[in-house]
Formats: sequence, structure tokens, C-alpha cells
Amino acid sequence: MQISTYDFFETSRQCNEWISSSLKTFWGNPVFGLNPSPIPQFMYTYGKLTEHYLSRVISKPDWGINSFVADGKEYSVSKKTILRKPFCELIKFETTRKTKSNKKVLIIAPMSGHYATLTRNTVLSLLPDCEIFVTDWINARDVSLSNGKFDIEDFTRYLIDFYQTLSPNLNVMAICQPAPLALAALSFVIKNDYKNKPNTLTLIGGPIDPEANPTTVTDFGNKLSLDYLKNTMTMPVGVNYKGVGRPVYPGIIQLSSFISMNLKTHVNSFIDQIFKEVEGTSSENDRHNKFYNEYLAVMDMTAEFYLTTVNRIFKKREIAKNIFYLEDQHLDLSQIRDTPIFIIEGKNDDISAPGQCLAALEILQNVPDDIKFSFLHENAGHYGIFSGKAWREDIRPEFLNFINKF
Repeated sequence: MQISTYDFFETSRQCNEWISSSLKTFWGNPVFGLNPSPIPQFMYTYGKLTEHYLSRVISKPDWGINSFVADGKEYSVSKKTILRKPFCELIKFETTRKTKSNKKVLIIAPMSGHYATLTRNTVLSLLPDCEIFVTDWINARDVSLSNGKFDIEDFTRYLIDFYQTLSPNLNVMAICQPAPLALAALSFVIKNDYKNKPNTLTLIGGPIDPEANPTTVTDFGNKLSLDYLKNTMTMPVGVNYKGVGRPVYPGIIQLSSFISMNLKTHVNSFIDQIFKEVEGTSSENDRHNKFYNEYLAVMDMTAEFYLTTVNRIFKKREIAKNIFYLEDQHLDLSQIRDTPIFIIEGKNDDISAPGQCLAALEILQNVPDDIKFSFLHENAGHYGIFSGKAWREDIRPEFLNFINKF
């Protein structure tokens, strides 16, 4: 029955995309050019934009990183898979630059409904100065049931493997959702494989302690029971995908939740873009299209990962209370003693509000104060702290200064 629900969502999306395409085709007929009324042009533009938006929902964006400029020269970039796992590919951005950087950076991209390409601008901005690796998470709908489950502990094991694969001399940057688990993985490596521990750890806008400054997102997880979330937010993948039958938290549901948080802003942005299209002042690569091409491209996460994250990070606050276990092993954060930590937050972050990530510095009581650092950007929101003007002009230099110290 629930498989039919997943298929119903996909059928509805296809139907609306077809209706939008029909609107575009009908109102785009040249005969309407004889009519001075603006209605045909508005209807054509509405159909065109809606069709495009709906097609983005099931599309994985391309990284689109083919080159970068440094020292007045342009260098080519290629993507290489370093380690392949069922739910993630560890990738490296190879460059043709002869002088290789001695700064390795692992960007742990969030697995929270969007693809790792959300960090595209982060990667591109760091390529002139660092050797960049990224966790490229795989859409759960495309992973066969034969590959087994993937929950919060499996995610942590992946991070441990990545630390061990890329160390020594590794700088880790965890963006948003993976921040608490990046801490847990660091604790494991320090206790069990010290020689492969990362040099530094940077946590950007992550829910280390969601109760430090609650938001709509944290309130949502706390107010609703796990059974309710399981029954209303998760469902098996439909028949059109390799992961048919796998229980997932569909990306489209998470996207709907995020849009509803700022519905008026998104509606106004859509209407403004229609006017710009009609006036001829928009372009394929303008700010609006760049943002929504990425924002609307969503991926499913496994139901067990979603539910264990809500339960253990938000409800039980296992990282905040330092009671997180990997199977039967306590990943004691007090083991972290000599790893420099950098916390980055945005004052306008409405997802992981200021204070949630900064709580890590209080939790890590055995880390000396002289290797604890933090930076609060006064104007940045959730995405701005790792992608955008605030990141490029203010936060990136702070990050580079941090890793260059150690």
C-alpha cells in the first residue's frame, strides 16, 4: 500500500509537469503574438518555470567544476572516486596544477535531503589552496535492499573509514547535519587508531546541541513521536527505482517542509522570476535559477537514518550529553584532547541556530582553550555560512587561517 504512496507522489509530479509543459506549448503558440494582451506571455512563462522546477526534483545536479583560476592561470579539474560504498562515494577533485597543496580537506557534505553538490561553491573556492575530498552521498532510492540498512551508526562508520583512508595530515570540515557524528567519529579514531586522527576539525552550523537555541526544525523533532514520524514521513521506494521496497524519508517531503517554513519568500521569488522572464531581464545562470536548480534537487534518505537521527541527536541529545554509543562502544568525547576545533555559525541561521554548534566547545572540556576557535557571521543564514558571499569574503579566509596554523 505504501509503495503505492511513493508511486502516487511520482505520478502526481509527472502529471503536473505534463500540465505545465502543455501550458507552455499552448501559450507559446506564435498566433498569440498577434494579441497585445500580456496574459499569453505570463501563462507561457508560468508553464515554462513550473515544468523546469518539477523536473529538477528528480535530477541530480552536476558538479560543474571543470576548472579554476589561481596565480593568473586556469587549471583543469576532474572528479575521481577514491572509495566507493553502497551509500556514498568518497571523491577527490584532481587538478592539473603542478604545485600540489599540502593541505588535505575532507568536506563532509550534509545528508539531509539535498545532494553533496550543495557544497559546489565551497569546493571551488578552496581548490586554489587545498586538496579537496568530498562525501558524495547516494540517493537511497537508488540503493538496492540487498545492500542492507543505513542508520546513524553506519553513517559514523563511514566517517571513520574516510578519516583512516585520507589520514595523516587531514583537515575535516563537517557541514550541518554530519557535525555531531564527525565528533563521534573523531573520538573513535583517537581511541582506536590515533595515528590516523585528523589534524583539525571544523564544524559548520551543525546541531551539536539542538536545545542550545531551539528552532522550528528542532521543535518539530521533539514534539512528534517516532511512531508518528515513521507512519507519516517514511514509505517504501516505488517500483521505478533500483531501491524498490527500501523504506525512505522521501526528499520531496523534506523539501515541502523547508518550503513551508518560508512559504511567502518562495512564492514571492517565483512571482518575481515570472516578471523578470516576461521583461527579458532573467538569464539561465542568474542568482534565482542557480539557487533553485540546487534547492529543488532532492534525494531520499533511508528511513532508519532519518529516525535514528531524530531520536538520538534531537530527542535524546546523545552527542550533547556525551552518551553516544557505536554498537556497544561509548564514543567518549572527553577522549578528544589535542585536536584543534573551529566552530562556524551564522547569526541568521534558522535551521541550526547560533549556539547549537558552538555548544561543542563546552562539551569538549579536555581540549585546551588555545586550540578552540569560533566565528559568528553577523549576516549569514544557513546556506551562506558555506556557500555564498559571506563564505567567500569572510568565512573562507578564517578557515584557511585556521588550518594553516596546524
